[in-house]
Amino acid sequence: MLSERDNNLFTRVGPGTPMGELIRRFWIPGLLEEEVPEPDSPPVRLRLLGEDLVAFRDTNDKIGILDNYCPHRRASLFFGRNEECGLRCVYHGWKFDVNGDCIDMPSEPAESNFKDKVKIKAYAAVIRGGVVWVYMGPPEITPTPPEFEWSLLPADQRAASKRLEECNWAQAVEGGIDSSHISFLHRNLADLKADRPKTLHQKYAGQDRSPSFTLKDTDYGFLVGARRSAENAQHYWRISQFLVPFYTMIPPVLVEDTDSRNSGYGGHAWVPIDDENTWTWNFSCNPHRPYPAERREGGLEEQLDAKYRPIRNKDNDYELSRDMQKNVNFTGIVGINTQDRAVQESMGNIVDRTAEHLGTTDAAVIAFRKRLIGLAMSLQEGVEPAEAANGDWYQVRSASAILNHDVVFNEGAAHLLEATTQK
Repeated sequence: MLSERDNNLFTRVGPGTPMGELIRRFWIPGLLEEEVPEPDSPPVRLRLLGEDLVAFRDTNDKIGILDNYCPHRRASLFFGRNEECGLRCVYHGWKFDVNGDCIDMPSEPAESNFKDKVKIKAYAAVIRGGVVWVYMGPPEITPTPPEFEWSLLPADQRAASKRLEECNWAQAVEGGIDSSHISFLHRNLADLKADRPKTLHQKYAGQDRSPSFTLKDTDYGFLVGARRSAENAQHYWRISQFLVPFYTMIPPVLVEDTDSRNSGYGGHAWVPIDDENTWTWNFSCNPHRPYPAERREGGLEEQLDAKYRPIRNKDNDYELSRDMQKNVNFTGIVGINTQDRAVQESMGNIVDRTAEHLGTTDAAVIAFRKRLIGLAMSLQEGVEPAEAANGDWYQVRSASAILNHDVVFNEGAAHLLEATTQK
């Protein structure tokens, strides 16, 4: 439970809000590289943290992230012409480069220096891992981007995609760090049949639906260890990562191997569009071998429209089938991501945390709130977040392993939690 005041502090991300200012200290995924595929390609609308922006790739292959509204008469630069190293407003021809400098003002007299006095808001951007990363914080403390392993791998060993989620970013993150729901929300009824072949994960997750959770703080966030019983006085551990401010890494599914050292893995980023909408990013990688082509090309379980909104959405109840719910899976909804999105959006645009009742399995949710609110309040007192300034802290993985009962999970799986791909 949070008070109404703390819930507002926790969820609101517009300019000047405590949480919004905290998130602006970090590089954040802004858009897919494929949305600005080549120099002088059409500009793209972009909304992040409640700000309307426009993205473009200039003639010299540099990425520009500008205020959407021309500082002359506030016309949208989305309709502008991306040409000759700048974005030109179609209303009166004012032109801006990727740094926000006005480099041409043809509507003014030739001898005028007015253009030298006009600047549009511009944010830094870099491309890494097929993603355009944006930094919206104070330029004088611009950090290096986070060194996620997936973003450093060759293109044939990684995949990144995004989709619209129509709720506040924080409740989406909370869904991602809540490991206890997998035994219910994502249950496949066919897996309960005794004669059905099972992976190690299906076997142990099906036998023990009340995992024991252990949290370990890290410099960059925290580990969530979900422990289930296995044979021979051993435990099956699924170890998730939460990384400030809104990243998670999902443990690999054990099939036959007793740990995930040879596995690929994936995760999410929940990037606030504004207070009531979120870009849910999916990433996956295999540090050991190339992905199949269909994975690299964004082989999602969800179909999306041209604006990245899922076809299964709240307008059609996510194509819920009561017959499927009775005979196939626990929800009657197709796809793990869609199941997650359905329950998260069902809470409302911003969940009322004054009315909730948290239990023992909500330890990660409580830790997430405490960490983010604490960082936001510290920033208000002038303390910059160390997580933002140390991109190398993010060179970690999630893991799964079967460990002896007397082994501390983060010690027994330490070699599995370290990323081996370096910048």
